[in-house]
Amino acid sequence: MQQLESLVRAAEAEVSRQMQICNACRYCESFCAVFPAMARRLDFTGGDAHYLANLCHNCGACLHACQYAPPHEFAVNVPRAMAQVRRETYVDYAWPKALGALYRRNGITVALATAGGLALFLILALALRGTLWHQPLAGNFYAVFPHNLMVALFGAAFGWAVLALGIGATRFWRGQSPGPASGAATAEAAKNALALTYLDGGHGDGCNDQDDRFTKLRRRFHHLTFYGFLLCFASTCVATLYHYGLGLPAPYPVASLPVLLGTVGGLGLLAGPAGLLWLNLRRHPLHGDPQQKSMDRAFIVLLFATSLTGLALLVLRDTGAMALLLAVHLGTVMALFLTLPYGKFAHAVYRSAALLKWAIERRQPNRLQLGAD
Repeated sequence: MQQLESLVRAAEAEVSRQMQICNACRYCESFCAVFPAMARRLDFTGGDAHYLANLCHNCGACLHACQYAPPHEFAVNVPRAMAQVRRETYVDYAWPKALGALYRRNGITVALATAGGLALFLILALALRGTLWHQPLAGNFYAVFPHNLMVALFGAAFGWAVLALGIGATRFWRGQSPGPASGAATAEAAKNALALTYLDGGHGDGCNDQDDRFTKLRRRFHHLTFYGFLLCFASTCVATLYHYGLGLPAPYPVASLPVLLGTVGGLGLLAGPAGLLWLNLRRHPLHGDPQQKSMDRAFIVLLFATSLTGLALLVLRDTGAMALLLAVHLGTVMALFLTLPYGKFAHAVYRSAALLKWAIERRQPNRLQLGAD
């Protein structure tokens, strides 16, 4: 435990060191929200480090523009220092606290093993019941797994994820509370989160890739992933409304709203994660924290696998392979839900909270007057 605490403090101290150098230079002040927020401070406590780290979108612009970046003796690498503190944010604010260590072990092998293990369990359950291979069931999933059972299992898993992330975000906010949020501040934070404003590199040309050129691909693949996820969630919500509000249980025709939303969202969750994985594999070696690549890729792979198995299930739902495909898809979705609070998904929650803090803070008087807003 003492070794873990020393690693956390070292990461925070490194952000403080680099921010003091950046505060003296301020060449990158217009790049993103990190630098004007930095200019409001002279000292950078642990709380300040976590706040600024979660404002950082790791676009790489400041690294490529910095005259003090490696191999300079100052060795200023803001994206990497911020990424290292972000991981400590996830660990420090995780709930339950003991499960924070999962952030350090969440890799592709663990993610796929979890998904595969859950899928195998469901496949064996179907095989023991003699329902693994069957006559076409017209896409009726509930003929394979009862509706109430699926609602109980996945409702509990999703509820756990929401509870754990909600408590973590509340702890983060209490340590960072900048004051009450006005409607204008909330709207600005929501816009910046939904539009991924700070992935434009501060100049509108996007992030830097491995050969120092600008690219908007990272922003676009993030949008495909994020809005694909939201469309799939909307599909589930609409299907729930159909079932409980209108008395229309599944299966639904291909042209129905739940299926259309799920299909478009699923395609986004194929293209987006595939693109993000491709970019992750070829990003500049100085970008981000190398120790987190496994966690990043695990989340991307799980999202891709969830979409792939879901679309395969949709295409083949009227065949005798539906039960097998349903077991594989449900196992993958369950693995995604169970790892949501302890994987890369957490960055969206803490980053949104940091963006809201900045939207509130920038509307308050700057007592230091070290930089323009």
